[in-house]
Amino acid sequence: MKNPIFFLVFIVFFSLISCEEDITEINKKNSNKNFASQIIHNAYIVQRDSGFVKLRATAPLIEKYELIDSPYTVAKKGIDIKFFDKKKPKTPGTLTAKYAKINEKKKFYEAKGNVRIVTNEGQMFAMQSVFWDQRKKIIYTKDTVFVTDTDGSTLVGTNGMTAKDDFSEYTFFNNTGNINAKRIPEKDK
Repeated sequence: MKNPIFFLVFIVFFSLISCEEDITEINKKNSNKNFASQIIHNAYIVQRDSGFVKLRATAPLIEKYELIDSPYTVAKKGIDIKFFDKKKPKTPGTLTAKYAKINEKKKFYEAKGNVRIVTNEGQMFAMQSVFWDQRKKIIYTKDTVFVTDTDGSTLVGTNGMTAKDDFSEYTFFNNTGNINAKRIPEKDK
């Protein structure tokens, strides 16, 4: 330790190394975790329950974001889903959209961009976006909804709709259209 310059260089060198390690640890803690942990190209997904096919979905690209507080899955290039019901297993309902996002933790789904839903009864619902809260079992939108029935009747809900997730009941807001009067049930007096 007779040479003070050597000693000073030695201290500075170790100070820089220890600072560099601290910065590395800080960067690890603050790094952006919002990147896709799984990417599926040309996805074909089948969901079954006790051997019964409940859902078939296809999408050009599916990305799963799992390393964040609220993980989600997104189909940025569109999605086509077929829903199967045990009552009518040969006639699926469908949903197509240009974009879809699923938050599995919250059981919340959204579809946007030229959304088309066709029930297994043949009714078609067209809108720009739709949301499904699976926990509450409701589907809703504030967009204008165009509904076409199998007999050609149309209904327009200009301020959106809410519906049970099986479309057994639905409510339209500020609606207009032409409906086949023969299909409207009469109440018993």
